[in-house]
Amino acid sequence: MSILKLYAPFFDGNNWLHVLTSGKDWMIILTLILMECLLSVDNAVVLAAQTQVLPNKAEQRKSLVYGLWGAYLFRFIVIGIGTYLINFWEIKLAGSIYLFYLAFKFFYDQRHPKQAAEHEKEKEEREAAHHKGKKRHVLSLFWRTVISIESMDIVFSIDSVLAALAVSNNPVVVLIGGMIGILCMRGVAEIIIKLMDIIPELQPMAYLLIGIIALKLLLALPPLRFELPNTVFAIIVFAILILTILFHFWKVKKHGHKHI
Repeated sequence: MSILKLYAPFFDGNNWLHVLTSGKDWMIILTLILMECLLSVDNAVVLAAQTQVLPNKAEQRKSLVYGLWGAYLFRFIVIGIGTYLINFWEIKLAGSIYLFYLAFKFFYDQRHPKQAAEHEKEKEEREAAHHKGKKRHVLSLFWRTVISIESMDIVFSIDSVLAALAVSNNPVVVLIGGMIGILCMRGVAEIIIKLMDIIPELQPMAYLLIGIIALKLLLALPPLRFELPNTVFAIIVFAILILTILFHFWKVKKHGHKHI
């Protein structure tokens, strides 16, 4: 398959017009934005923390802007390739297993916080030893920071792109949802963090959605070939979000005004 054919949907004006004027597509886009914000807010904090090594606020902001454009470019490239690859049942199976793993790992770590903390500590120690053993840098601190942000963006966005492609096979829908989601997540990371502090159930809800997406991918495989309509999936997502918020306030009411 030629590269031009692979990315043709991005340059199809009729496709963009259809997406931008379709209520169903906007429901999916809003779903993707919600998932991007909930799943990637921790990543936004990590990226912001990386910029702290730079000497002033101007360079910190500049590095994040460069990182943002790099994230957009990477999304564009990966979504085009992913839209083609996701048609193969082997890729869908691998994606489903990986998403199930992410959901399982999150809930397992929640039940075994001590083991999760030890694993995270070991990971940090390995990274610190790796950085310590590095030779003298050729690039300036600013460009090293930008490259570091880009590298982390690539790692972080694999999960988001895979989950998004499992929800919609229209690359324009996935691209709009991802780009707005990245912008919102970067711009209002602190607000989202505070919201998740107030309603801590939002984080497990996000990984529950990852599990549902994994199931959606699995059911689409032969011999079942059951395709859950995107509109139905969007309704399920927003229903779960509303139920999560109602459940939280029910817990608050039940336990009084204690922080839970």
